[in-house]
Amino acid sequence: MKYIFILFIFPIVGFSQKVIPFVDFNNYFRSFQDESSRVVEFQKIIDFKGGDEFVVYIDNKGNLRLYDGTTPKDLTNLNVEYKVSDHLLAWKIAGTINIWDSGKLKTLTYNGRSFEVKDSIVVYEDLRYNTVNAYWKGEVYPLYTVVDDLYMPVFIGENIVAFKDNGNFYKIFWNGDIYDLGVWNGAIEFQGGTDVITLNDPTSRTFMVFDKGVFIDVESFFMGKYKAGRGFVAYEDLNGNLNYYGNGKKEQLSNFSAKFWEVKDDIVVWSENSYVYVFSKNEKIKVCNFIPADYLLKNNVFAYRNIMGGVSAIVDGVNYELTNQADSQYEIYGSSVIVKLFNNSYIVLKNGKKFTI
Repeated sequence: MKYIFILFIFPIVGFSQKVIPFVDFNNYFRSFQDESSRVVEFQKIIDFKGGDEFVVYIDNKGNLRLYDGTTPKDLTNLNVEYKVSDHLLAWKIAGTINIWDSGKLKTLTYNGRSFEVKDSIVVYEDLRYNTVNAYWKGEVYPLYTVVDDLYMPVFIGENIVAFKDNGNFYKIFWNGDIYDLGVWNGAIEFQGGTDVITLNDPTSRTFMVFDKGVFIDVESFFMGKYKAGRGFVAYEDLNGNLNYYGNGKKEQLSNFSAKFWEVKDDIVVWSENSYVYVFSKNEKIKVCNFIPADYLLKNNVFAYRNIMGGVSAIVDGVNYELTNQADSQYEIYGSSVIVKLFNNSYIVLKNGKKFTI
């Protein structure tokens, strides 16, 4: 079976990356910022998770700490469950759920259980009131109350939530408001990203998109596969064509019945004639004539394993060869790519420039 990839990147605003975390050959925990690296911790750390604005880590003593490009900040010295998105951090100690948002600490509940962290929203269970709530832009919004045991929403996107209440009434939370979808006893498969959620509507039997507060029938039949990114959706129609819908516009991306495609943030990747393509700023660019062994998608970046086994990346439609050293590890932070070489040195691609550290 032959798999082919094409990349579609939609125009966006660039992502500024404050912190690019890595561990050097001395086991120092460092951050690359302002075109140079600085030591965050001299002692070997246990774990770290990075977002677009900060990195959270557990130091050698088991303390949970946060570094946002200035000085490390202590959060707790207890064992915690923590989750990080590009902009938010949440952690739980026993039943207490705390968050970090734009430099401010806040306790959401002292009786929490399950929680999920996305780009700009935290959804959590509050056992005190038997409610499921959403934290968004500094405010807490109750989504639903359950008489029996609580359950999390059926789908949580980057800033949007689909859920059903006790009466099987499906609803969508977006931008601080709740929108009614309808009553359905069975399950509905939702796919969403930022500002959009898509589904096959079991009532109207249409393929529907919730787009910034409006329900729109995009196709008059169910679609077999669909995914959502930042303000758009991609889906396969009945003929196997790959289509795009966003900002009220529908267009075909490929008619080659792609057997593989993926969506992440501002990117759609799919197959066409054994070549990898990028569509960026209304321009289709041929990337390479081989199938990458692995790749990463995030924001406006496509990082992939090149023909030599090293790492290359497409950023804003420009193809950069970062290294030809085989089996190099790589990660995306914001719109930057960091590559770890065999000798524990690193290459960073940031703002179109390559740095060796």
